[in-house]
Amino acid sequence: MPSRLIRDPGRRRRSAATVVAGAAVVAMLAVAAVAIAKTFTLNVAKNATVTNMTTMVTKHENIAVNGKGFAVYWLSGDSKSHPKCTEANGCFRFWPPVTAASAKALSKAPGISGKLTSWKRNGFTQAVLGGHPVYTFAPDTKKHDATGEGVVGFGGTWHVVTASGGQTSSQTGQQSSPGSSPNPYPQGY
Repeated sequence: MPSRLIRDPGRRRRSAATVVAGAAVVAMLAVAAVAIAKTFTLNVAKNATVTNMTTMVTKHENIAVNGKGFAVYWLSGDSKSHPKCTEANGCFRFWPPVTAASAKALSKAPGISGKLTSWKRNGFTQAVLGGHPVYTFAPDTKKHDATGEGVVGFGGTWHVVTASGGQTSSQTGQQSSPGSSPNPYPQGY
């Protein structure tokens, strides 16, 4: 016995309407994702875990984090006019630059001191806070957990950006000498 097809024009219209509505929702979500991706805000992580790799002391501090909740750092001596962390010397593999779609897309939460500007370099726009380009640390794997404080490498010492603008323990004038802290990459940079 041949199978019978049930033809219901109303059902086809409802299916088409459902597909169109679903496509509209997907399109709206895509537009929202692009809008979110084009903005970048430095946020504050309160009572974050900060481990100083020079002293191996762990503290809880208010720090600046990116939109994904990962700690933001700066390198002593690194600036737009004298970059120490570059793609050419391999630094970006360990210390990815904090980027935004444009300078206008950058903002910071209250409690983060320093003027937030940008730097166009290597085909991207990097955030610069208080004159220092800022980066994340690739080995940081947990949100609100800074493990790169006090690391010596790439021509300076790395410091987590504190939310109060105050100094962390490694910024109080005691500079570490190269090789005095655990270093996940070769010395000499």
